[in-house]
Amino acid sequence: MALVTGTTGTTRTARTAAAPGSAGTLVLAGTPIGDVADAPPRLAAELATADVVAAEDTRRLRRLTQALGVQTTGRVVSYFEGNESARTPELVEALEDGKRVLLVTDAGMPSVSDPGYRLVAAAVEKDIKVTAVPGPSAVLTALALSGLPVDRFCFEGFLPRKAGERLGKLREVAGERRTMVFFEAPHRLDDTLAAMAEVFGDERRAAVCRELTKTYEEVKRGPLKALAEWAAEGVRGEITVVVEGASATVRELAPAELVDRVRVREEAGERRKEAIAAVAAEAGLPKREVFDAVVAAKNAARTGPADGKGLS
Repeated sequence: MALVTGTTGTTRTARTAAAPGSAGTLVLAGTPIGDVADAPPRLAAELATADVVAAEDTRRLRRLTQALGVQTTGRVVSYFEGNESARTPELVEALEDGKRVLLVTDAGMPSVSDPGYRLVAAAVEKDIKVTAVPGPSAVLTALALSGLPVDRFCFEGFLPRKAGERLGKLREVAGERRTMVFFEAPHRLDDTLAAMAEVFGDERRAAVCRELTKTYEEVKRGPLKALAEWAAEGVRGEITVVVEGASATVRELAPAELVDRVRVREEAGERRKEAIAAVAAEAGLPKREVFDAVVAAKNAARTGPADGKGLS
């Protein structure tokens, strides 16, 4: 396919037919997370030359192409959470027919907390080439700006919306020693930060990155409790939260506290083995140490006066 510049200055394409029987290529293209000037140069060329452009929001795609001065000449289709499963076979068929399919989401890299995983997996299964146009990343940008350790990190995406499920997920990662990155909606930020302070500890360091690369970009750093109090006043915009790992902040728990945490999990329906493993992860301890504390409490309950706090 050859690029042609029209009299309007926009970029369009002159296509050449794919060889019979040859598979096409799936291109995952990163899009700006805020400032359109951050768009990678290759993005414009891919938008102009793709046979099919699959977009999370076709209206936002139109605004992007206008800002870049690009004219799409391929077929444009929507590809979002609601139709991802149904549309994937159609796009795979286009790829098998030798088409170049470009996948873009509203911001950042497709499949990272955005549609794309199903299509990539289906293409890989069919041995179809998958490539990428690297672009801006809210995860890496927030991580770099946070001031927290960046040598090892993990991405946890969005936490569950329901309070109980959110607490459960946070307890699962409470012992995580790597720096953690989360996405969150602005109207849930204060509740999420308060839950993090409850599970991770009030003084665990964190950074809230808001409206990255946009006009009102803001990075708020501090202990989780202080950030939760700040967020309670109301926060707007796209939010990325970076939280320090447990290595330097985990509080040493007494055996009685370990036993109490296991009991709470058992009362919530977890099996004892699973509860012990979860509490060990939270506390950053070997499972054997938590198991020994549980056994000691059980033995003490048998031989000493019942206080209602032991394990049966």
